Amino acid sequence: MIKVGVIGAGSWGTALAIQLDSVGQDVTVWSIIEDEIKFLNEKREHIEKLPGVKISEKIKFTTDLEETCRDKDMIVLAVPSVFTRKTAASMKEFVRYGQLIVSVAKGIEESTLMTLEEVIKEELPQAEVAVLCGPSHAEEVGRALPTAVVAGSRKKSVAEFVQSAFMGDKFRVYTSPDVLGMEIGSSLKNVIALAAGMADGLGCGDNTKAALITRGIAEITRLAVAMGACPETLQGLTGIGDLIVTCASVHSRNRKAGYLMGQGKTMKEATEEVQMVVEGVYSAKAALLLAKKYDVDMPIVEAVNKVLFEDHPVKEAVNELMIRDGRIEHNHLKFPME
Repeated sequence: MIKVGVIGAGSWGTALAIQLDSVGQDVTVWSIIEDEIKFLNEKREHIEKLPGVKISEKIKFTTDLEETCRDKDMIVLAVPSVFTRKTAASMKEFVRYGQLIVSVAKGIEESTLMTLEEVIKEELPQAEVAVLCGPSHAEEVGRALPTAVVAGSRKKSVAEFVQSAFMGDKFRVYTSPDVLGMEIGSSLKNVIALAAGMADGLGCGDNTKAALITRGIAEITRLAVAMGACPETLQGLTGIGDLIVTCASVHSRNRKAGYLMGQGKTMKEATEEVQMVVEGVYSAKAALLLAKKYDVDMPIVEAVNKVLFEDHPVKEAVNELMIRDGRIEHNHLKFPME
């Protein structure tokens, strides 16, 4: 048994706490929202975000950040990406040298273009930072449906520690040293999922969804490789795997927000209706800025940004993608004959 602090009592933090408890870990969950903690302690169910999922009495819920961080073998940082920096900074006095922090949010910081691992390292330089991501909706992890994810760290021993801490008979964990590729894939898939949702909202079919997924992973891979990531990572769970589940699932808040925009709602109206943080909205600008910085062609990302921030009609954005100049699918392939 290891002692784990989970920072963030939303759907994902709660689902991971349930998973950790199920494999015998000692789990304490923190939230800054007093009413949320009181409700979870009393009802032992996150009725709004994980309805029907019962929470073990062994899991402790608290608003005491120090209690959640001090003397823990592992701290899981599960707040939305837009709150990662502020939350990490507030943890600083309670985090010891060599403390393991596992980032489980997905996003790129718009103002700095830093990955969340980089943000956490900047705020908590004394800590050892790992990431955990992959195709894993909280609603299904909480219900113990079979799921596979990846634990990423530049140190093999750290990745394997995270792997062993989470691994269970319904929750399989692989390891990877390519933290950058994992984070780029897991963050930018939310932007492509917005596009997939928009297409669904317009009434487009499976052909359109398949095109967006495959061309979307091509865009993400081009950028990730330009930044120094391994292309194989984007063909795995944290690339194409995460993209498929986020573009297709009814649980996906990014797909749902895109769907509502495809039906005519504004970005503000759509995100308000979803009632949870839509990470793709925050990652879209960062993705476009990274594309420009690394001189990478990302037409789907460009189209999503135009819809989100320039009031560009969704139908026109889809049409513009379809009438782009013809080109070869894979630039490195050569025709043997003219």
